[in-house]
Amino acid sequence: MPDIPRFHLAFPVHDLQEARRFYGGILGCREGRSAPEWVDFDFFGHQIVAHLSTGGGGGEEVNVVDREKIPVRHFGVILTPALWQELRDRFRSANVTFLVEPQTRFKGQAGEQSTLFVRDPSGNALEFKAFSHDAMVFARGDSIAR
Repeated sequence: MPDIPRFHLAFPVHDLQEARRFYGGILGCREGRSAPEWVDFDFFGHQIVAHLSTGGGGGEEVNVVDREKIPVRHFGVILTPALWQELRDRFRSANVTFLVEPQTRFKGQAGEQSTLFVRDPSGNALEFKAFSHDAMVFARGDSIAR
């Protein structure tokens, strides 16, 4: 059992083969169980499930965060800085379009982080981020323990 609980997230996709190419091929997520309507992926130690759907994916509502329009509906993972850079480079090599370009958000402030956003082939927004210090994940104000 892992040191911290794993999360489970189910989300809609339009095409399971496209989901397999994106999550399995580009992101390198190991595929788990599947059925004709869904497929499990190991999303950096967490279970995500792509469910075939004729509806949703890619909600358009946004909030402005550090001067960027961030999709309200999104999910992602916090990576180590080295793994974040590797994934950023993998997206660039695969010609994945960035919804929000790779950048450092909140520079010099509590919660400073490297971040980027992409959409999967079904329009679901994903955020990948990294903190130079783990204590900054939940930092508030000047309470950063470095």
